[in-house]
Amino acid sequence: MVAPPVAAVVPPPPLPPTQEGNPEHAHMLANVWMNAQKLAEMVKKEGLVYKKGKFSAIEEAQLSAAIEHYRVTKGLTQDQLNELIFSKERGRDTFWQEITSALHLRPIIAVYHHVRRNRHPLSQQGKWMETEDELLIGAVAQHGQQWERVSHIVGRMAGDCRDRWRNHLEDRATRRNGTWLKEEEEELTRIVTEMTVEQGRDIDSEVFWGIVSQRMGGKRGRQQCRIKWTDTLSSQMKNSGERPRWSQLDAYILVHKVDSLNVRDDTEIDWKLLPDENWNVWSAHALQRRWLTMKRSIKGHEEMSHAEIMEILKTKKSHVPGSSTGRKKKNKVTSAEAVVDMDDGDGNMVPVAGPSSVALTSTVVV
Repeated sequence: MVAPPVAAVVPPPPLPPTQEGNPEHAHMLANVWMNAQKLAEMVKKEGLVYKKGKFSAIEEAQLSAAIEHYRVTKGLTQDQLNELIFSKERGRDTFWQEITSALHLRPIIAVYHHVRRNRHPLSQQGKWMETEDELLIGAVAQHGQQWERVSHIVGRMAGDCRDRWRNHLEDRATRRNGTWLKEEEEELTRIVTEMTVEQGRDIDSEVFWGIVSQRMGGKRGRQQCRIKWTDTLSSQMKNSGERPRWSQLDAYILVHKVDSLNVRDDTEIDWKLLPDENWNVWSAHALQRRWLTMKRSIKGHEEMSHAEIMEILKTKKSHVPGSSTGRKKKNKVTSAEAVVDMDDGDGNMVPVAGPSSVALTSTVVV
């Protein structure tokens, strides 16, 4: 009798570093199911640090490796794995705890929703058709915002139905499109300020856009409000009411801040960490868009690694703009890396990239 083939053993993913200064928090993130409100409370009361936002390409690879390792070691078929992922009894075994432990500082609830969304059989169906919109409107009229029930009628994921409804269809009769009126901008600024600054919250990252839209009477959707704020009004508010202009100095600072992070891929970047007290006009969303614009300006960037792209941009942005003009003007430049003054050979002191592990404020002569 021929022995059955032995399945290749997938090595376990490398363990991530524990949460700096508090390994109990890292264990908590991977094992305790906390919603957004509870996580926010832990941040304020316990100093909890965790990652939010889009999963990086490296995190995706770590998750895939962890899931496959779990499947092989448990002897599961792909169908059995899918049954486990989409089971309504999420605590019936240690699957979610084990794969979350393969990442660094991601809450288990975020991993749960991310994996279920990415592996859902109805995911990535493309552009919504008018007939689907009509189905969605009818399903919401029948079941309200019970998205799982709505999903079965429309044939789209529950989360996609929710987002389509909130971002495009809800209050469609009263919603405006196109250029914002000055009165609308003032109303949005007032509402966001009341919800953040007056309550000690961050004006860029702690805004509940669905509530903002409701307070505007549904005239603008949550997505419209978010984009208008992050792309325009946030930076204008931080700049004493004047609309700021992106400068070469901003580009220089951005490149060297990104370089100082020492990431393997720019999908790992938490853009909210880049602004500081001396360079805080631009929102995280605006900085990410500026970075993508600079990266895409490099011919053949699609085939390059992040390190290669970084070297090209550092060469382009190796000197502070205006440093060779001979004019003396003091500008404060705060970077996430040390800035070291060097003689450029013409008697001018200009900053070059120093050790990336130190953050300081340096006076640059330009």
